[in-house]
Amino acid sequence: MVKDVITGAISLLKGMGVTIKAFFSPVVTVQYPKETINITPRFRGHTKLVADDENPDRTRCIVCGMCERNCPSNSIQVIGEKKEGEKKKTLTKYILNFTTCSQCGLCVESCPTDALAFSADYNPAAFNKDAFYYDLLAEFEKRKNR
Repeated sequence: MVKDVITGAISLLKGMGVTIKAFFSPVVTVQYPKETINITPRFRGHTKLVADDENPDRTRCIVCGMCERNCPSNSIQVIGEKKEGEKKKTLTKYILNFTTCSQCGLCVESCPTDALAFSADYNPAAFNKDAFYYDLLAEFEKRKNR
C-alpha cells in the first residue's frame, strides 16, 4: 500500500515536470487570421497552371489531355479549341473538381510540358461544394493580371 502511494507520487511529479517544462517553452500557436504559417516548398495543394517561359501571358498547356486520362478519380476536364490562324489547340477551360481529387500527383507527373504544378493554397474552405470546382485557366488569368 505504501509502495503504491510512493509510485503514484513519483508518477504525479513526473507528469507535473512535463507540464511545467511545456509551460515555459516557446509558443507554437499561430494567430490564424492575422498570421499565416510558412508552407514547405513540397506542399501539395490543388494543381495550378504554369506560365510559359517564352510567353508569360500563356500557359504551357498544349491541350493533349494526358492529365485528364491519367487522373484516377476523373477530376480533370480539359477543353481546348483550334483557333483560326494558329497551328496548335488553345486551352479554353481547365476544370478541376477538387471534391473528388485525391492529390495523387499523376496529372503533374504525366504532363509532357510541365504545365501543371501544385499550388500553395493550404486552406480551401467554403460552404458549398461548387466552390471547389476550380477553373485553373481563369485562376491563371487572375494571377497574370496582378
